[in-house]
Amino acid sequence: MEQYYLGFDAGTQSVKTAIYDIDMNLIVQDTNATILNYPHPGWVEMDADQYLHATVTGIRNCVTKMKEKNLDPDNIRSIFGDGIICGIVGVDKDCHAITPYINYLDSRTKEDVEELASHHYEIWAKETGNSQPNCMFPAMFARWMMNNCEGFKEKGRKFMHNAPYILANLAGLSAEDAFIDWGTMSGWGLGYRVTEKKWSKEQLEILGIPMEMMPKIQKPWDIIGKLSETFAKETGLKPEIPICAGAGDTMQSMIGCGVIKPDQAADVAGTCAMFCIATDGINEELSKPENELIFNSGTLENTYFYWGFIRTGGLALRWYRDNVCNEAGNGAYFDELNEKAQNVPCGSKGVLFLPYLTGGFGETSNASACFLNMTMDTDQGVQWRAVLEAIGYDYMSVTDIYKKAGVPLEFMTITEGGSNSEVWNQIKADMLGCKSATLENAQGAVLTDAVIAAYAVGDLEDPSQVFEKTRKIKKIYEPDPIRTKYYRSIYEQQRKLIKDDMAAVFETLHQISKIQEQSND
Repeated sequence: MEQYYLGFDAGTQSVKTAIYDIDMNLIVQDTNATILNYPHPGWVEMDADQYLHATVTGIRNCVTKMKEKNLDPDNIRSIFGDGIICGIVGVDKDCHAITPYINYLDSRTKEDVEELASHHYEIWAKETGNSQPNCMFPAMFARWMMNNCEGFKEKGRKFMHNAPYILANLAGLSAEDAFIDWGTMSGWGLGYRVTEKKWSKEQLEILGIPMEMMPKIQKPWDIIGKLSETFAKETGLKPEIPICAGAGDTMQSMIGCGVIKPDQAADVAGTCAMFCIATDGINEELSKPENELIFNSGTLENTYFYWGFIRTGGLALRWYRDNVCNEAGNGAYFDELNEKAQNVPCGSKGVLFLPYLTGGFGETSNASACFLNMTMDTDQGVQWRAVLEAIGYDYMSVTDIYKKAGVPLEFMTITEGGSNSEVWNQIKADMLGCKSATLENAQGAVLTDAVIAAYAVGDLEDPSQVFEKTRKIKKIYEPDPIRTKYYRSIYEQQRKLIKDDMAAVFETLHQISKIQEQSND
């Protein structure tokens, strides 16, 4: 009898669903777009039930595709999902969403973050590896929801991430059974003891978040329930399929590209572009506040990593295609843009793009997005390359921090959707002066989901062996020393421009935005 495993990746821009066999061959897959709403400047909201609907649709479509291949979906052995690590929704006693789903793109908690950071609590870095609050952290969203969402004030029971929300509903669980895996737990940013995999009573008291509102911490491969009759009918699957606790998307991507051992590096080129370095635990140098890095626990036991980020990395690419090129939903248009950018020289003819579409961060918190230095011959190819290079310049800031802390950066693996752009892969290799590689299997997190789904039901003994087997290098990108030196000179000017020259401009633009918002009210 054939054995199959279902995984889904609930990301920012879509939910990817796929089914694999025991040898981790891809059988069928399906992708369904998600919807982002922007109710106010700096606010980004989503609907947790739209995530659930997109997942159900993906599963149903995969089941149909299996039947078209004369394959039996009744042989699906388990279900495993991953989701965004920095984002939560508030639920009632029946595990139904009663708040918006708010994720890392949102900046509404900026003032609360600044106030909380002013206390300089040492416990943050000691227990979580994160030395200060951050607008991306679910801990801050939870404080906002408790103070501003009337429905949650009346009926709120738990805070949940998007993948656990989907999985819990598929299993028909109540809020009393709400859960979170130990990797996604560290996505909270604050409120837990990262090495002990426990919530921190002391931190939660500082945050003002009741312990009873926190979900139970599980191992990713724990079985939290079985597929309910209701969702069996909606998906076309048989009921009672075991459902796992799931994992965080970044953690799964890290495993998928082989970044498990200390000092290994990965560029997770998704909606939030992330440059990750694996470590053996908290590194005091990397955890310094001025570095603005995030520390997380991995999916596998005793694995940890730091990451620097560009919140609108991949989202900036989608924004340019959809809003500037008017090619919304046309995935093939990315290929056209990449081809145009291939013919543009390094430095995009002097044009710079500042990728702060959802606001800045830290000392540039008032920053906004813009193109600079355009002329009459600036076209889509120049603009597109400037967008790609903008992410690279921010990556240079992150990798400089790693190098200063003594982390060797000689090789990185590029994964997720952005890895499909050869011109972007070469740009990043040149900018960082780092040999880079893409993988034959660019399915990233969802393949890793299937592996752990098989492990959870005892069909695989050692997931690490499977990860090693499925990790095959597709192409190597060698950095060009001349281009590396050239990009470094531009980078130094770009940093000065953003931090010094543009500071007053950003503040003026911020004031204009406030006037506009007040007029809309």
